[in-house]
Amino acid sequence: MPLQPRALGTALDENLTLHSTLCRREAGAFQKAIQSGDDVIVACTQETRLFAELAQQTEGATSVIKFVNIRETGGWSKDAAQASPKIAALLALAHLPDAEPVPTVTYKSAGRLLIIGPLDAAERAAELVSDALDVTLFSLGAGSHGGLQERRYPVLAGKIRQLTGWLGAFELNWTRSNPIDLDLCTRCNACLSACPESAIGFDYQIDMSLCQSHRTCVKVCGVAGAIDFSREPEALNEKFDLVLDLRSAPAFTQHALPQGYFRWDGQDSRTLLQLRSLVGEFEKPKFFNYKQKLCAHSRNNTVGCSACIDVCSASAISSEKNRQQIKVNPNLCVGCGACTTVCPTGAISYAYPRPAEQGTKIKTLLTTYAKAGGKHAALLLHSQEAGTRLLGDLGRMARLDPAVRGVPARVMPLGLFHTASTGLELWLSSIAYGASQVWVLMTAEEAPQYREALREQMQVAQAILTGLGYQGEHFRIFEAKDARDLAGLDAFLQAAPAQGVAQAAGFAVQADKRATLELALDHLMLQSTVQAELIALPAASPLGALAINKDACTLCLSCVSACPASALQDNAERPQLRFIEKNCVQCGLCVTTCPENALALVPQLRLTPQRREAVVLNEMQPYACIRCSKPFGTLKAIESMLGKLAGHAMFQGAAADRLKMCSDCRVIDIYSADNEVKIGDIR
Repeated sequence: MPLQPRALGTALDENLTLHSTLCRREAGAFQKAIQSGDDVIVACTQETRLFAELAQQTEGATSVIKFVNIRETGGWSKDAAQASPKIAALLALAHLPDAEPVPTVTYKSAGRLLIIGPLDAAERAAELVSDALDVTLFSLGAGSHGGLQERRYPVLAGKIRQLTGWLGAFELNWTRSNPIDLDLCTRCNACLSACPESAIGFDYQIDMSLCQSHRTCVKVCGVAGAIDFSREPEALNEKFDLVLDLRSAPAFTQHALPQGYFRWDGQDSRTLLQLRSLVGEFEKPKFFNYKQKLCAHSRNNTVGCSACIDVCSASAISSEKNRQQIKVNPNLCVGCGACTTVCPTGAISYAYPRPAEQGTKIKTLLTTYAKAGGKHAALLLHSQEAGTRLLGDLGRMARLDPAVRGVPARVMPLGLFHTASTGLELWLSSIAYGASQVWVLMTAEEAPQYREALREQMQVAQAILTGLGYQGEHFRIFEAKDARDLAGLDAFLQAAPAQGVAQAAGFAVQADKRATLELALDHLMLQSTVQAELIALPAASPLGALAINKDACTLCLSCVSACPASALQDNAERPQLRFIEKNCVQCGLCVTTCPENALALVPQLRLTPQRREAVVLNEMQPYACIRCSKPFGTLKAIESMLGKLAGHAMFQGAAADRLKMCSDCRVIDIYSADNEVKIGDIR
């Protein structure tokens, strides 16, 4: 189906000229365009390299060139005749400016490589990279063939206690305890010949379980002096820039390995090519922003929310309870954004791209699609690498196989740095902007905990829309190993599209996560025809209320000081515990802080104005000081304290009465009592 430049131009508010051989016979038109100084969008990614070369060869070329794929994602599809609205949306998306620069994280590598494994395998690996890297080996035995006769690399041997760090900053903590010092050993093999128990192998270390202490090896090594049985075990630290691990049990077990750490099975040469390239200074974006005052992780050494720590696949987030916050290591962070997705408060937010920039992309895509006449848009979020590759493969399959439909016309692909970087607030905003469905395409590159986290978020989002009366399934994770799995998109599209909003929202995604969520909820409630007051939500919800056991509560108000979101408040005028449901993030800090176990979380969404108002959860009669009648606590709290201390020897008679006094009267009573021993009386 040929493109329709007039219809596309109307949707984009500009005049478009159709070029069918821009990278060949019409290359002159491209060169002329890039000399204009205006941004140039090339609606094809097939010949990106050729266009870049043409730009370098074109005198006076000053334009910024962007590329967008409308071929595999729209044109190569059985729905190509209906794909014009989607193509217009993709072109509009390409017109948006690039994400603004953010702070960066720097790595510096001098090429100091540690290879861990059997000595023979480690030396074979070293041969392939030693011309570019400074190699040190950590021997884990001789292997099948043992070390080379010629010692070409420094060799360490002993017990690895711990390996930590990242590119340019790995630290190896290990213990050297073998009698043979590999720095002094010349590999003359005299000790191997002399040892009657064959306790010394071609790793040039002594197997102490076989050694019978004949010490003949010491005698034959007299000149080199490499063997000393009296040497005490020594704890050592070594620093490296890169690590190549040949072991079956790796040093790091998390899904996202530290940058600069590689595992190698001896087969894939790409690993060694990557290693060789990692010498110099490197930068990556600092993918997150953290606001401690919003964090619901800890208060008063009590842990509430640990969602970001639990979901991080790079072990980059740790708890600092003494400082009432989390700590994110930017060097270990891989930019997946899963922590920002599961954070209920927005204390940790995605920085590259920023939420507002991501929201602008989604809004532009959906509004342009609707303006061009498109209906029932299904937003397909996918990763920039694996996801883009699968969609390209699907388009090519549709070109060649009549049974494959390709990317359907109403499916709007949007590439993300990582699929775990969007969550509840952006998905609901997408529905508010006019999407019928939001799907997330996940491949083998995502960590298992990401799938579970996104499923939980989708259950909450779906419960909200279902409770508001929007029919159909709006959210789904679509898992695919290759393009054949993606052909299953047809099965979803054969069913009726999920119900969307009658009128698209106009709000912009905010930097604050909760603010965006509230804007989306407000619009979805406004467009809803259901007259419900309350929607029950799954346990993972960041929205909800509190249930209180008034019989157990003493109104100590410890929950108020623990709440990070000001959802719980006191009243300076009278003993009251008040609650604002809109502010509650369901972190559970109040529940774990309450000494009476009187609180419980209730995940829900209240649809009435009461959600934004302070309601009284509990209130009590104040307790009046028996001396001056000033209220200083609650009747229940004082009575509970008196009951617990009634049998204590220190709180009898006058001392018990002082528990019924305010702080001022308590001091006055102590100093005015004749039978009290005062410090001035002590000699």
